[in-house]
Amino acid sequence: QVHVVESGGGLVQAGGSLTLSCAASGGTFTGYAMGWFRQAPGKERELVARISNLGRTIDYADSVKGRFTISRDNAKNTVYLRMNNLKAEDTGVYYCSAMLTGSRAPIGSWGQGTQVTVSS
Repeated sequence: QVHVVESGGGLVQAGGSLTLSCAASGGTFTGYAMGWFRQAPGKERELVARISNLGRTIDYADSVKGRFTISRDNAKNTVYLRMNNLKAEDTGVYYCSAMLTGSRAPIGSWGQGTQVTVSS
């Protein structure tokens, strides 16, 4: 089972940038796609970015296209989320998760997440 630890969140002004990191362990990292989810206050958790196991296929939610970039370093078992031009509506707790190939559903248990707060 893949275990993840997210980091890199913080408080940033609107228009600013942050880079989140997710360190994975306990599984064969290159066997999984990885995704970043976020949960805003009072809302359901949503998938914002997904990257295939070798990084060849990347998808974004419409709300973050052109502003967020997902990447992975398979040598370090780590996936990143670079967030530019942040908006107040990007505020929330960000989580990463492994996914099976061809699936958008998270597997395994959630990490503690990392809080992103964007002030307007």
